Amino acid sequence: MGATTSSLGRPGIDSPMDHGLFVEDDERVILNTSLDRLREVMSRGDEPVSLERAGPRRRIFFDPSKLKAAVVTCGGLCPGLNNVIRSLVLTLVHSYGVHDIIGIRYGLQGFIPRYGHPAMELTEASVSEIHELGGTILASSRGRQSPSEIVDSLDRMNVGLLFMIGGDGTLRAAGTIVDEMDGRNEQIGVVVIPKTIDNDINMVSRSFGFYTAVSMASQAIGSAHVEALGAPNGVGLVKLMGRYSGFVAASAALAKKHANYVLIPESRFDMDGPHGLLEALEKRLDKKKHAVIVVAEGAGQEYCGGTAKDDSGNPKLGDVGLYLKRRIIDHFKSKRREMNLKYIDPSYLIRSVPPTAEDAVFCGFLAQNAVHSGMAGKTRLLIGLVNDEFVNIPVTRSVAQRKQVDPDGTLWRGVLEVTRQPSFRPPET
Repeated sequence: MGATTSSLGRPGIDSPMDHGLFVEDDERVILNTSLDRLREVMSRGDEPVSLERAGPRRRIFFDPSKLKAAVVTCGGLCPGLNNVIRSLVLTLVHSYGVHDIIGIRYGLQGFIPRYGHPAMELTEASVSEIHELGGTILASSRGRQSPSEIVDSLDRMNVGLLFMIGGDGTLRAAGTIVDEMDGRNEQIGVVVIPKTIDNDINMVSRSFGFYTAVSMASQAIGSAHVEALGAPNGVGLVKLMGRYSGFVAASAALAKKHANYVLIPESRFDMDGPHGLLEALEKRLDKKKHAVIVVAEGAGQEYCGGTAKDDSGNPKLGDVGLYLKRRIIDHFKSKRREMNLKYIDPSYLIRSVPPTAEDAVFCGFLAQNAVHSGMAGKTRLLIGLVNDEFVNIPVTRSVAQRKQVDPDGTLWRGVLEVTRQPSFRPPET
C-alpha cells in the first residue's frame, strides 16, 4: 500500500541537471522494516506501506526560466532555518537555473496586506553567509491566516512554487492553502520542509534542529549536575522543550547521563504519596546528597495547565518548571530540611543557535530534495527521512497523528535504565 503524492500535472520538460542520478516515481521506501510485520502483511496478500523516494526527476513540470519561487518560515525559531533557506536558494539557482526567488517576511503574516511586510529578494549573494547565523533572516510568526488571502497574494506575486518551513501547524496550513488552490483550479506547488525541535512530526525519523537541541540541552543538564554537587542537598532542575513529545528531554538525558529523574508528557507522574516524585527525591537526597531533574515543558499539565489557547489554537501550557520549583522548595521547607535548588530553562538559548555540523548537512539534503520534488510538479507534501532514505510524504498522512515517545519503546527504556527512576505511579490493582 503506497502513500500517493499529489501532482500538478505531467512533467514535460527535460531536467537541466546533467549528473544522470535520477529517481523514478515508482521507487518506494518501506515504512515498517520489521521482518515479522512484513511477513504478516504479505501473508494476507497485502503490500507493505511505502513512501515515494525523494530526489531529482528526469523530467520536470516547471520551466525554470519562467518560474517564480517563494520561501516562508513559520512558527518558533529552530537551529538550521537559515541553512534550509540558503540550500533552497542555491539548489534552485545552480541545479535548475531558477533566479526569481523571494522570501516572505514574518511567516504567514507576510502574505496578508494589512500587516505591511514587504517580501525579500533571495539571491545567491544575499544567502551566501546566512548559514553562520542562528534564527531566520525572513523572521517568523505564529497564528492562523486566511487561506484565501494567502492564495490571492501568491497570485498577485505570480508565485508558482512555495516552500514552507515549519512544524505541525505549518503542515495543516499547507493543506488548507492547497485546498483553496484546488477550489480555484490554481497550479501552484506547495512543498513543506518539516521543522520542529520537539521531533514530533509523524512518519519522520527526525526533524532538523533536533540534534542541535539535544546537544545544547545536554550542556544544560551538565551545568545542573555541577550546581547540584556544589551545595548540600543540591537539586538541579532543567526544563526543556517538548510540548507533546519528550524526545529532547529523553535524548539529552541519555547523552549526558547525569539526570536522576526525567519527566515527559507521555509518562504521567504523581507528585505526592509513597510513589510520588517528592518522596523519591527525599530518598535520593538522603542517600546521595544531590539530584538532577529534567522535565519536558508539556509534562505534568494536570497539575499546572489551564484552558487558554495561543494564536495558533494550541493549548497554552502551564509552566511545569516553575511549578516543580515551587512544590519542591515548599515540600522541603515543610519538612524543615535543607535543600538548595537551582533552576535552568535554556529554551531560548537552544532555539537561537546555529546548527551543529550534522544538522547543517541534514538541512542541506532536506532543502535539495524539496526543490527536486517541487520542480517535478509534486505538491501537498513534506520531505522526510524514513529508514535513512529521503522520501516524499503526503501532508494528509503526516498530520493524521503526532509522533511521541513510546513508553514501552527503546528510547524510554534506555532512560529508565540510566536514571533508575521509579514509575511515580501506584501499581495498578
